[in-house]
Amino acid sequence: VGIETNLGVQYLGTTVVITTGTFLRGLMHIGPAQQSGGRAGETAALSLSDSLKEVGLELGRLKTGTPPRLLRRSIDFARTQIQPGDEPVPYFSYWKDDMFHVEHSDPTPAEGNRPDGKYPPGSILSRLNGQMACHITYTTKATAEMVRANLHKSPMYSGAIEGIGPRYCPSIEDKIVKFAEKDRHQIFLEPEGIATDEIYVNGFSTCLPFEVQVDLVKTIVGCENAEIMRPAYAVEYDFAFPTQLDSSLETKVCRNLFLGGQINGTSGYEEAGAQGLMAGINAARRVQGLEPVVLRRDQAYIGVLIDDLITKGTTEPYRMFTSRAEYRLMLRQDNADLRLSETGHRIGLLPIRNYQKVIEKRQAIGRELERLERTRDGTLSLAQMLRRLLRYNDLPIKNASLSEDVIQQIEILFKYAGYINRQEAEAEKLRGMEEKRIPDWIDYNSIPSLRTEARQKLNTIRPMTLGQASRISGVTPADVSLVMVWMKRGAKEELA
Repeated sequence: VGIETNLGVQYLGTTVVITTGTFLRGLMHIGPAQQSGGRAGETAALSLSDSLKEVGLELGRLKTGTPPRLLRRSIDFARTQIQPGDEPVPYFSYWKDDMFHVEHSDPTPAEGNRPDGKYPPGSILSRLNGQMACHITYTTKATAEMVRANLHKSPMYSGAIEGIGPRYCPSIEDKIVKFAEKDRHQIFLEPEGIATDEIYVNGFSTCLPFEVQVDLVKTIVGCENAEIMRPAYAVEYDFAFPTQLDSSLETKVCRNLFLGGQINGTSGYEEAGAQGLMAGINAARRVQGLEPVVLRRDQAYIGVLIDDLITKGTTEPYRMFTSRAEYRLMLRQDNADLRLSETGHRIGLLPIRNYQKVIEKRQAIGRELERLERTRDGTLSLAQMLRRLLRYNDLPIKNASLSEDVIQQIEILFKYAGYINRQEAEAEKLRGMEEKRIPDWIDYNSIPSLRTEARQKLNTIRPMTLGQASRISGVTPADVSLVMVWMKRGAKEELA
């Protein structure tokens, strides 16, 4: 397999991962004006859709949008509500020291660098003495009046846009129309970074004409004199219906072709990054002749995301919410290292020095749980005290050598033990179904008494396990039972 560019240059490989974002036949809309592209100033991939169709993939059409970017100094932030970043800073890594290397450090600290070690030396945080603040503001009645007066100029309402937009990130036009009873809508003013004066107007995506946008942003509180640096626009793009993928994100119709990100019908940075990570891992493991990595629904939100896509599919941009996970008490941000580090180390992505820290953390938690259960103060054990009202640091006998993250885990495990244990028991009960793989030889058309809807859905999605089959819309427990019986019967015939 491989990729051929518009210039005829070919890049061949054992596997290919396609992550086209909004560029697959991307078409941008600003009022009646249309321009081919997946992002402002960047051209679309116009021929790739036909190639994907030729290999047997069915494509659909989705739409998303982006808000205008405003000039920072043209905004009156005094009329808005400041939203400072969290302290302590919640790093996107358990190993923050690995995020900053020698090349990020300045041997002669720049003005503003903190010498007290609160932030990593040479980091943006150190240079700014913290995170850049965002601000909250609101639309006004004038905003709603202007949107209604110009609604006929919006491609979304004139019929020019065919793609389906995101349900959970509506444009300002949709907000004004669908929530007509609201007097105002919340807007977040977010800095794009330290090297630019652009402010991202989160919650204000639109595809109205530019001249309307110029006046529209001035109806936002604090933006009465705001200047637009880049206009908002909507973009339509092709995507592949994700039920055409297996759990490794490999396409079922073309071996060694993997898809990740918005091409699979998702919306959002985290959703795209998660899929790109898993598609890349599994493409590399295919080259190495190794089994794919598939995360379970009770193991990671990535597992929920991918299972939802390949099992239920989507006809609108999919967002990952905690409410989609039935085991969300187990999928906490505080225990991600305990859940996933073993897998990360096993597949070669987590260095041994970091994995060893996780092992030591797990052992420290285990030792302290045992100590709290067996140590008593008066008539109560320390564990009983912790389960009731006390925090760990209020215990009469505590271990001063424990780190804050170990203490956090101990408090959570004791105080929420009933809820967590119940969810773990449910996951364990269903894990047997998840581990029962459906053999490739099974023919759903040959299974008697299988309902027509179930037969059609099972043939289309071709679930890999009984657990996945049970989550397909239109497939009942009785249908799954019939499949189980057929699997056992087939296995006996194979042995015979």
